[in-house]
Amino acid sequence: MLIALFKNRLTAIWAFLVLATLISVESVGFGANSQRLATALITLIAFVKVRFIGLEFMELRHAPLWLRLAFEGWTLVVCVALVVLNYVVASNSAP
Repeated sequence: MLIALFKNRLTAIWAFLVLATLISVESVGFGANSQRLATALITLIAFVKVRFIGLEFMELRHAPLWLRLAFEGWTLVVCVALVVLNYVVASNSAP
C-alpha cells in the first residue's frame, strides 16, 4: 500500500518537502563556527521547496512559458541575493 501511495507525483513531492524540512531542522545543529554555512543551506533548501510548491501545487509547470520563466528567475535571483547578503552581513559583523 505504501508503494502505491508514492506512485502519485504529488505525494512523492510532498514526502520530499517533508524530508527537506527535516534536513533544514537538522542543519541548525552545525554549530556556531559554521553558522553562515547552516544559514546558506537552510536558504537553499527553502528555495528548492518554493520551486517545487510553485511548479507542482500552484501548477506553474503547465503555465505559459513567460510566467514559468519569471517564477524560476525570481526564485533564483532572490535565493542568490539572500545567500550573498547573509555572507556580506556576517563578514561585516565578524569580530
